[in-house]
Amino acid sequence: MTQSLSSDATAYAEGRLDSRSRVAIILLLAAVFVVFLNETFLSVALTDIDNDLHISPTLGQWFSTGFALTMAVVIPITGWLLQRLNTRPVFITAMSLFTAGTLIAATAPGFPLLLLGRIVQASGTAMMMPLMMTTVMTLVPPQSLGRMMGRISIVMSVAPAVGPTISGFLLQIMPWRGLFWVMLPIAGAMLIIGILRVPNVSEPRRAPLDVLSVILSAIAFSGLVYGLSSLGQAANGAAVMPSWIPLTIGSVFLLVFVLRQLSLQRTDSALLDLRTFTSRTFTMSLTMLAVSMIALFGTVIVLPLYMQNVLQQKPILIGLTLLPGGLLMGLLGPLVGRLYDRFGPTPLVVPGAVVVSAVFGGFSFLTPTTPVWVIIVAYLVLCLGLAFLFTPLFTSGLGALPPHLYSHGSATLATIQQVAGAAGTAIFVALLAIGSGGAAAELGQPGAGPVDTQALAAGVRLAFMVGAFVSLAALALAFFVRKPPAAEIPDPEPAEGTEVAAPAH
Repeated sequence: MTQSLSSDATAYAEGRLDSRSRVAIILLLAAVFVVFLNETFLSVALTDIDNDLHISPTLGQWFSTGFALTMAVVIPITGWLLQRLNTRPVFITAMSLFTAGTLIAATAPGFPLLLLGRIVQASGTAMMMPLMMTTVMTLVPPQSLGRMMGRISIVMSVAPAVGPTISGFLLQIMPWRGLFWVMLPIAGAMLIIGILRVPNVSEPRRAPLDVLSVILSAIAFSGLVYGLSSLGQAANGAAVMPSWIPLTIGSVFLLVFVLRQLSLQRTDSALLDLRTFTSRTFTMSLTMLAVSMIALFGTVIVLPLYMQNVLQQKPILIGLTLLPGGLLMGLLGPLVGRLYDRFGPTPLVVPGAVVVSAVFGGFSFLTPTTPVWVIIVAYLVLCLGLAFLFTPLFTSGLGALPPHLYSHGSATLATIQQVAGAAGTAIFVALLAIGSGGAAAELGQPGAGPVDTQALAAGVRLAFMVGAFVSLAALALAFFVRKPPAAEIPDPEPAEGTEVAAPAH
């Protein structure tokens, strides 16, 4: 045992992973790839599902909205769960939920059970990202963190990018339920491998669960995500209720939630410890990441609408058009990670932010006659810029935190991703509707006449023009992101009476 501990310590000091840590991270990366692939796997099948179940597109949109709402509710709770439980139990819980949700969706006879399956899937997905980030921050030596985050970016970029393409091909040979039947054995295999091979590498401690904080966070984040989603729907005339109602409710409960956490963190019992924001690097990185996520999600929703309704391209071609950008972003991850370890974030994020702003400026000149190859090249360049943003921002932000705040930082980061993604979708769709003079609201409406491509192109230009100005905020923040030489917040001594479990070997 002593020899093993000494060997592990030597490997860490030399910037290497011991075998146990390497197994844990490889399995977590594989599991995250599966659950991230699932997030976009259903996007091209929504029309088939609506027609088969005889539901309206507005109701069918709940397969995506319900998934996002569940993620927003569960992720903050994951921060507490990662403190209380060890690595293997959290992994098994997450993959069990994901597998069970996939089975429910595959056998669902109608809308209610299919929606339930998506919600159960989302519960497992929400746990996986913070689990991976916290485990990586705990196990990987600081001098190798950039390279590891680069590998994570492969998963985060490639899985969502290939999801629509793979499902588009599968739908050519099987009905939409087949997508879940394909996913089920993969999820089941990951669960079994996790039970057998995922080691316990974290150090659980006694952490009380504040039920009031759980309720407040659930209402706050679900209100904000739903309100932002309905903002985009309202712009197209399809909102169930005025968007200001859930947004106001979410904002009020968020304020109460923040005040509650500020009170509880004095005794280290907060559900989501907000002392992470006392680190300037974490705050700057997270803010810049949120702006980048708004840009990415806005582009991913508006660009396919433009290509399908203005350029009259088929969905399968649209998926193939966007695929190279996602692959490029993922493949550049390891290179960007190595560059981060050597030069730090500033030489990477500043050019990355410039490229993103430039592409958005270029997209603001799109017309009904823009060649498809221009879209492919521009999207590739956009993904190049984003690749130089995401890995350094993840690494700098979480690297500025002490170990006792890793789980809270990971949960906060994942929550901000969800809210920023919803905001990006809502803002860009709303701008598209405003700029098109109502032409966007007629998309998909029964009995609607031919789409006014000139008006719709004008809406696309407005959305990307505003996006270009928003992305300038990321450029301004890029100069303030630094590579933390050490945690910017001191790691306190364990409080008297606190029980800390020794890591399993």
